[in-house]
Amino acid sequence: MTKKLYLPLLMALVVALSSCSKKMGELSSDYFTVTPQVLEAVGGKVPATINGKFPEKYFNKKAVVEVTPVLKWDGGEAKGQPSVFQGEKVEGNDQTISYKMGGSYTMKTSFDYVPEMAKSELYLEFKATIGKKTVEIPAVKIADGVISTSELVKQTAGSANTATGEDAFQRIIKEKYDANIMFLIQQANVRSSELKTAKAFNEEVKNINATENRKISNIEVSAYASPDGGLDLNTKLAENRQDNTAKVINRNLKKDKLEVNVDTKYTAEDWEGFQELVSKSSIQDKELILRVLSMYSDPEQREQEIKNISSVYKTLADEILPQLRRSRLTLNYEIIGKSDEEIANLAATDAKQLNIEELLYAATLTDDAAKQEAIYTKATQIYPEDYRAYNNLGELAYEAGNLDKAESYLKKSLSIKNSAEANMNMGLISLVKGDKAAAETYLAKASGAPELNEALGNLYVAQGQYEKAVNAFGDTKTNSAALAQILAKDYNKAKTTLAGIAKPDAYTSYLSAVLGARTNNDSMVISSLKAAVAKDATLGKKAATDLEFAKYYTNADFMSIAK
Repeated sequence: MTKKLYLPLLMALVVALSSCSKKMGELSSDYFTVTPQVLEAVGGKVPATINGKFPEKYFNKKAVVEVTPVLKWDGGEAKGQPSVFQGEKVEGNDQTISYKMGGSYTMKTSFDYVPEMAKSELYLEFKATIGKKTVEIPAVKIADGVISTSELVKQTAGSANTATGEDAFQRIIKEKYDANIMFLIQQANVRSSELKTAKAFNEEVKNINATENRKISNIEVSAYASPDGGLDLNTKLAENRQDNTAKVINRNLKKDKLEVNVDTKYTAEDWEGFQELVSKSSIQDKELILRVLSMYSDPEQREQEIKNISSVYKTLADEILPQLRRSRLTLNYEIIGKSDEEIANLAATDAKQLNIEELLYAATLTDDAAKQEAIYTKATQIYPEDYRAYNNLGELAYEAGNLDKAESYLKKSLSIKNSAEANMNMGLISLVKGDKAAAETYLAKASGAPELNEALGNLYVAQGQYEKAVNAFGDTKTNSAALAQILAKDYNKAKTTLAGIAKPDAYTSYLSAVLGARTNNDSMVISSLKAAVAKDATLGKKAATDLEFAKYYTNADFMSIAK
């Protein structure tokens, strides 16, 4: 009797288990789509949207299934955020899947990018239970590899334009020397006391004329009358003061055999000078006087309104108006600086003879990085409190690819002054090192650096903000600008940018090859990649696993280069 019951029960159990296994068995990759179809690194992440489906009569009513995206490569893997689904008879808060109808779902996931992901595969792994029993569902491959073109910003930023601590050297500096010939009220004759001023002025002219690196431009005589009295009287008075002053100046120049142009002009009523003196004074009702000047433009009305302020008019007459009865003497001359040859020679032989501006300028007279480094090093030794030489040494180290050395110099520069230039350069170093947060912090302090927009463009590429990067770069012709345009799919502009780069390097050619692949230009791919590998052999190996070139993996010409 027992045997008769046992056999049918055993057979029923086998059928049941077989049925469960069938319902929760292997899933075809046809049930899944991934966006993008080929994964791509964006801002240091690899995002993916997975649309999946459990087919009809598949999902056991008592099953719980955990689905985990896993990106796998040789020697490693990265797991995304899992999602959990449940059958109709499971009590829980996860998405319920109908046994009869099946069900669709969407999963968003993201992986932190590492270079090994370039040659990788995206799988879905399943952890399924029915009641207390574990059910095996094989992993399903749903996508291939990761396009990592955006990560080239770490290389292209290395050739970005850095910020230089500029010199303020001026070979010709315009200077002037002033003196005043004063007159009594309603008089135009140059008094004997004022002749002494004219003589002293002439001595200054002689001294400057005799100095080797000084060159006189001209002498200006500007004569004035104070704005009290009638306009006709003041016009004649100012004109006479001009003529009499010019006669004295010309006589002194002739006596000392000095040939200098003397230019003359006069101002009948010096309201401008009056306003300036009043505004700087502490006299009573100053604001009222200034208000009158702003309200009335007619000279006679101005004068009458001010006279009506009887409480201060005497003060004006005693303290302000006498200062306006004058001829201003202005000697305009130029200080001629050292020649380029003199500066270059002293920078090499006796740098202490140069001031900091001349020494920094000396570095711009050569394209030899070693000579520039020597000059900037001397500048730090002679003028250790000037931040610019340290910044510029950091620039040279950065351009040579020595990031640690560059960082050391730039931090020294920042310890002297928190300058826009050093902050911007530190931002570029941070980008090349892959530290976007530090780069953003430094670049936020770089306002005013002329190259800041370009540096921000590199930051936006690293952050995955491609349109913003394109706008920041504008018409800049650099590898980074072309990279941003390629990533933003503005291929025509990228082609123009790459063609306009002044000093193309290996990455200029590599980007051209990427552009060729994206625009189905086979000859551009082959020629550009060949040029890139000729400049940097490591780029051939990179191309061999770069999914930008996936459709060329069977191309004999391509494979002969990419190895």
